[in-house]
Amino acid sequence: MDHRGEVREFLSTRRNRITPDQAGLPAFGGNRRVPGLRREEVALMAGVSVDYYTRLERGDLSGASDSVLDSLARALHLDDAETAHLFDLARTANASPAARKPRKAADTIRPSIQRLLDAITDAPAMIRNNYFDYVAANRLGRALYAPLFAEPAPNSARFAFLNPAAPEFYVEWEKNTQELVATMRGEAGRNPYDKRLTALVGELSTRSDRFRTLWAAHNVRYHRTGVKKLRHPVVGPLELTYEAFELPADPGLTMSTYTAVPGTPSADALKLLASYTATTVPKSASGEPVGSERQGA
Repeated sequence: MDHRGEVREFLSTRRNRITPDQAGLPAFGGNRRVPGLRREEVALMAGVSVDYYTRLERGDLSGASDSVLDSLARALHLDDAETAHLFDLARTANASPAARKPRKAADTIRPSIQRLLDAITDAPAMIRNNYFDYVAANRLGRALYAPLFAEPAPNSARFAFLNPAAPEFYVEWEKNTQELVATMRGEAGRNPYDKRLTALVGELSTRSDRFRTLWAAHNVRYHRTGVKKLRHPVVGPLELTYEAFELPADPGLTMSTYTAVPGTPSADALKLLASYTATTVPKSASGEPVGSERQGA
């Protein structure tokens, strides 16, 4: 990925979305050539010279101090995820060549993590890596995301953008794909020299017009909690709350769990899915489901 281009597009798209009124600035004149703030207005609010801000927006974050980045984040009304992304971009600009190596890929899980997944019996639980591959799941997690796990190498990004079943499975497909790309953009900011992640972005950009459009927006978000609406092929509509947890001892791995509000139709449907799964998934002699629930092990 072109780092200077990433910086340039991120800062310019953030600047263009803020109106003078939102920034608390007087709007002089009726004709503005830019949809949002001018560079000199951002520089004024950030407390830096116009020349210096222009240098930053042209993609050169080298030497930018934390205080300057904080001021810039406030001027551009960046949220927590966007601010972290800005700092990630600056960290890359100032990194030595030795520090630019991508982190080791996480494609497998430790046995203790699999035991933890298996111990969660009343809620779907899954683990993905930083390439959006699902590397492990408990039985109910595989059942919940059955259309995705039907693929040889389950990957949430490829499924969402390349599988024609995705818009039917995700009730809010447009919203879900926006959030997914914004999460991927944050991951790319943390690991800009990761060839495998770059290849995934390139593949999706080539094969999906929607992905290409969303990627160009440079939006960034955290994937921590929210509501997911699904249309399950067996139990029908589900509205579930998800919680995502990074695994501190396993960089690059994130566990997601799904629960339903008690007493709701979704709670009943989730219980039905658990019952259906318990009676339809065959077990081996050891009592475990046939086919390891670990992916890539």
